[in-house]
Amino acid sequence: MIADGCADGLIACRDLEDLPARCQALFENGRDFCLGAAWFRNLVANGLPPGARACFGVLMQDGEAAAVLPLQQSATGALASLTNCYTCLYHPLIAAGDHGDALARRLGRAIGRLGLRRPLMRLECLPADWPALDAFIEGLRAGGLAVRHFEQFGNWYEPVGGRLWEEYLAARPGSLRELLRRRGRRMRQDGIRFEIIAAPQDVARGIAAYEAVYRRSWKPCEPFPRFNAGLMREAARARALRLGLCWRGDAPIAAQLWILAHGRAVVMKLAHDEAHRALSPGTWLTAQMIARLLQEGAAEIDFGRGDDPYKRLWAGRRRQRIGLLIVDPRRPGGLLSLCRHDLGRAFRAARRRLARPGSPEADPRRERAPSPGISARRCRCRPAPFPAAEPGAT
Repeated sequence: MIADGCADGLIACRDLEDLPARCQALFENGRDFCLGAAWFRNLVANGLPPGARACFGVLMQDGEAAAVLPLQQSATGALASLTNCYTCLYHPLIAAGDHGDALARRLGRAIGRLGLRRPLMRLECLPADWPALDAFIEGLRAGGLAVRHFEQFGNWYEPVGGRLWEEYLAARPGSLRELLRRRGRRMRQDGIRFEIIAAPQDVARGIAAYEAVYRRSWKPCEPFPRFNAGLMREAARARALRLGLCWRGDAPIAAQLWILAHGRAVVMKLAHDEAHRALSPGTWLTAQMIARLLQEGAAEIDFGRGDDPYKRLWAGRRRQRIGLLIVDPRRPGGLLSLCRHDLGRAFRAARRRLARPGSPEADPRRERAPSPGISARRCRCRPAPFPAAEPGAT
């Protein structure tokens, strides 16, 4: 277990409420809802595997909190990032200023020394372009650990700051524009209506509609059934919830859970009623949501986790999310994990070199992550294959 106390300026706290006062500013400086206190509060309450518990490593400097690393600890003592299969972005939270790299290096060194008592630690969902990544890894290695990174998932997004809906739509593929034109006419003829729920007093009704759609969709059961409802409540309290609903009469037929915070609009969950698939309600709802988000001044549209083909219809840019496998090579379990990872990567690289150009095996993005840690082992909610006729749902 992580002991509550101080080591090399690092203290460990079990609960968000126990964190030093300045940590709140660090959560706000993250500039992303997935890095905020509301996100972690819901994840701790509704998104951890059985037996796991949260722990927050806080780096202290001159008596003040300078960095926070949200972690989870399994019943066996294994450490991993405080993430799950809904997390789109994660990295250590470091105080703003000119010394970010130095703090990241110091945090990595402190966490590295903590990790020496464990054979393996795994951090997920880090942006490959996080400015302090190299310094953080240097610190981990200075703490005596071996570090390997792996490509985890792609994130499709579109900068839209200052653009009108008409300008955004004009940049989309012609096939999507034509589908929206035809479906929009059909929607008006059938009396389909659109609604956004954002206020806390409307959340209960929104959750009921969302769950009704999800039950009638093609999607499997959620690994954490209470997570999305909890997220809606937390986001509504933070004025970040944008829950889009498509109604046919009194029945919801499509739902989309968006979060709008810090200028970024992120779609967390999409679903539509399979009985109404011919209408393409997800496509129409996506268009309605983006148009409204542009009116609200969103600077970026973000399609969350994964490289589902439909996302390229709505977004033209991709960034990589990576994971870090952090190993103590002096422990037998750590050395075994390190060898398994390195041999697996070498095998996959050799197979890509021998594969025919254009074949799936030749795609470097098929690089698989190493054996999952506690956040991935019990939480395999990969997106279902997307129906070709319905490019607005994930």
